[in-house]
Amino acid sequence: MSRSLNKAILIGNVGGDPEVRTVGTGGRVATFSLATGRQWTDQSGNKQEKTEWHRCVVWNSGRGTGLADVVEKYVRKGEKVYIEGEIEYRQWQDKDGQTRYTTEIKVKELMLLGGRPGGTGMGDDMDGAPRRSAAPAAPRKAAAPAAGGDDFNDFPGALADDGDDLPF
Repeated sequence: MSRSLNKAILIGNVGGDPEVRTVGTGGRVATFSLATGRQWTDQSGNKQEKTEWHRCVVWNSGRGTGLADVVEKYVRKGEKVYIEGEIEYRQWQDKDGQTRYTTEIKVKELMLLGGRPGGTGMGDDMDGAPRRSAAPAAPRKAAAPAAGGDDFNDFPGALADDGDDLPF
């Protein structure tokens, strides 16, 4: 028997305030866009940047307060979030009879990472609600210069340290 896995893990910034609606069965669903990006230096030494946009869908699971309710209450445009979920492809017919396709991330886990522009990421505009970041920042030791004076960030494709707390 073979197994398979459909898992997406994304860290990015919310592109707009989530849209939350109640469906006919009484369940609630929240949708938002998430931007992830990468930067690199091309062969000619020019810095390049690419942003990918992901459509995220969050459902309440079961009775009571669910993840869609949490998204409605706490997630806002510009927030940095960590999400885990699965990739789902859907198709439907639009009003003109054309077949349309969409790719969505069906969110199962979500963690607010803070870092909203102008905020501390520790409960700003959250009615005093506690807020967790992924992990406390570890104290940094002063790094010794590398042999030959090379800096890691001078290498093409090296990750820039922008001070974000990552969840791992």
